[in-house]
Amino acid sequence: MGVSNAKVEPAVPVSDLARAREFYEDKLGLSGGREIGDGGITYPCGAGREIHIYPSPANAGKSGGTIAAWEVEDLEKTVDELTANGVSFEQVDGDRIKTNEKGIAELGEDRMAWFKDPDGNVFGMAQL
Repeated sequence: MGVSNAKVEPAVPVSDLARAREFYEDKLGLSGGREIGDGGITYPCGAGREIHIYPSPANAGKSGGTIAAWEVEDLEKTVDELTANGVSFEQVDGDRIKTNEKGIAELGEDRMAWFKDPDGNVFGMAQL
């Protein structure tokens, strides 16, 4: 049994569902969300995956780390498109990770960029 073959989806707590919907739909471009009994919405993403947002003001933005990441074919193009939609990418200047002016980090052969939703939940974009 176990969960190794089960589908998994991130469940993201948000403080204001209307504000979150505006961000996820208008800025990220997610659509086709279905309402779930917990008061949240589940949006389809690529490869049969989904992301669920749900109202939980006490927990929204508390993780501090990346809670989900999308794998994209062209990170630079995706960052440019989302930036044009009003998404702000994080600037990182650490010992192991440094981003360029667009917020893209070169991690060997992989490339990553991070952004936050209105509650401060951290998401990544990866080109692997």
